[in-house]
Amino acid sequence: MTENNTANGFTNDFRSAQPLHVSAACASPTEENLAFAPALSTADWNAEWQQMQNARNRPDNSAEWDARALNFPADAQAGPYARRFIELMGIRPGETVFDMGCGTGSIALPLGELGHKVVAADFSQGMLDRMQTVMESQGIRTVFPKLMSWDEDWAAKGVRTGMVDICVASRSIATHDLRDSLLRLTDIARRRVCITLPTGSSPRTDERILSELGLSDAVFRQHLYAICILANERLLPRVDYIQSQRYETFASHEEAAESLQRMIDNAAGAVTTEAQRQSAYARLHAWLNDNLVANDQVGSLDKHGLPQKALRLRNPRIITWAFISWDK
Repeated sequence: MTENNTANGFTNDFRSAQPLHVSAACASPTEENLAFAPALSTADWNAEWQQMQNARNRPDNSAEWDARALNFPADAQAGPYARRFIELMGIRPGETVFDMGCGTGSIALPLGELGHKVVAADFSQGMLDRMQTVMESQGIRTVFPKLMSWDEDWAAKGVRTGMVDICVASRSIATHDLRDSLLRLTDIARRRVCITLPTGSSPRTDERILSELGLSDAVFRQHLYAICILANERLLPRVDYIQSQRYETFASHEEAAESLQRMIDNAAGAVTTEAQRQSAYARLHAWLNDNLVANDQVGSLDKHGLPQKALRLRNPRIITWAFISWDK
C-alpha cells in the first residue's frame, strides 16, 4: 500500500495496523493478535470523505451555477443517462418523488412528463428558472421547483419526514458531510432512495489521463464512501452502473494543456507530492501531442448548445456512474 491509498477508498490508518500473526496450528487470539484493526470495519468513512472534500473542492457557489444554467440542456425528453436512471428507480404508478440537486430537470422533467408529482430542489435559481421555462413550454404541471441547498433546514422549507415515496440525487452529491446527506434523503423517503456517484472518472476528472500521466492514485472513488457509510448505518445498498461519455474540445494545444493542468491540480493536489505533480506536468505536452486531434465536428453545437472547438482528445472520457439504491 502507498501513502496515497485514501484516493482509492482505503484509509491511510490501514498502513499502521499491525499484521495478524497466526501459527501453523491456528493459535487462538492473543493480545498481539487483537492489536490488528481492519480498516474496512474501523475507518471513519465520513471523516475521510470530509478531508478529501476539503482538500479537493472549494464550496459550490450558487452564483456560478446560475451563470452556467444558460448553457445547460433542459428538456422533458430523457436522454440515455436519464432513461437508465428512471428505469433503475423502479418507480410505480402514482408514486411521488423528491429530487435534490435537480439542476435543469434532467430527471424531474421526464418524471413530470409521465405524470409523477416531483418536488425538484436546487440551490441555483438560474437552474430552476431554466427548468421552469421548459415546464411552461411543454405544459408540465406536476413538477414543483424549490430553491434549497443541501445544508439548509429542510423542514423549515416544507420538506418533511416521509414526504414522498422516492428520493433521488442524480449526479448532485458534492456535499461536505456525506453521511448527513444520505440520512436526510433516507428520512424524506417512504419507500426508496436512489443516488448516483462517480466510480472514478467524473465530469471534472479523467481517470485514464491521470493514470497515463503517472497519477493513478489520485482517483477519488466516491461511490465506495457512500456504500461503506450506508452499510455502517445498517442500510443495504444495491449497486448498478450507468455509463456516459463526453468529448472535450479546445481551441489550441495551449488551451488543452491549461485545462488538463487544472484537472491535475484539482484531482491530485490533495493526495500527491509536488514532485509527482511536476512530473505529470512534464509528461502532459508529449501526451497531448499523441492524443489531441482535429475535431471533425468543429462549429457544431455540443450538448450545452456551445460551438465545438477545433481540437478534441482522441478518445472520449468514459464516466461510469454508480447507481446506488436502498429501500426503507
